[in-house]
Amino acid sequence: MRVAVIGAGGMLGRALAQHCRQLGDEVAAFDRHALDITDERAVSAAVGEAQPETVINCAAWTDVDGCELDPQHAYEVNARGVELLASASREARAGFVTVSTDYVFDGEKQGFYTKRDDPHPTSVYGQAKLQGERLAQAAAARTVVVRTGWVYGAGGRNFLSTVIERARRGERLKAISDAYGTPTFAEDLAARLRQLAARDLPGIYHVVNAGEGTSFEGFAREAVRAAGVEAEFETISMDALRRPAPRPRNSRLRCLLSEAIGLAPLADWRDALARFAGRASVETGA
Repeated sequence: MRVAVIGAGGMLGRALAQHCRQLGDEVAAFDRHALDITDERAVSAAVGEAQPETVINCAAWTDVDGCELDPQHAYEVNARGVELLASASREARAGFVTVSTDYVFDGEKQGFYTKRDDPHPTSVYGQAKLQGERLAQAAAARTVVVRTGWVYGAGGRNFLSTVIERARRGERLKAISDAYGTPTFAEDLAARLRQLAARDLPGIYHVVNAGEGTSFEGFAREAVRAAGVEAEFETISMDALRRPAPRPRNSRLRCLLSEAIGLAPLADWRDALARFAGRASVETGA
């Protein structure tokens, strides 16, 4: 399959491009230096020249607090940019898959969010991402929206991706104990994105690793256990951080469509984390 990967310089984009190449796909990979997704002419030209069968968008401005402080840029990248990619995909007669977020929900629900739940984002980041979903669906009928959350993996810079490295350096780990989500290993997410692109069945999918989810503290403790590292923890509440943008207290996701189209659930989040920890140990020689 001919695949255009947008946002190929990021953690998820790199994992996706590598996965597609391993499957024998012809991959056109665009990082933010190669393609500004807010530039309509550049987007149209890039997608047109690549002539992909599918475009998979992993590009986003994921600095949640940054989005809160600069709403205009947040909407340019996370909404308008997604719309431009969807339009260019339609013009190229390609399918379009775009990655969205668990932050489209307010976090007040008990249990898992599914596509039956109405989005109600409380942050600019979540609002822009939701608008991006809707603009893409309006621009291209063959749009697949993939909501995910708590994504971690090789090369990631967020807390989930770096907790093992921090523990190995002897840092005291400050972990939130009262915010819950469903951790998602970037490699597993990348494989599912490719599967959804191949099936070409438009809709909204929630893609996360299986299991009941956990808190940031729970993830961190499981991560260091899986890596065989000792760590000192400081548990804190989400409110104590006083960050500019609000976050959902519970953003656990579950998909209603994947099994209906013949896709098995992803691996349990603990098993996925064990794979990540094992590879991190090999890379560091630990």
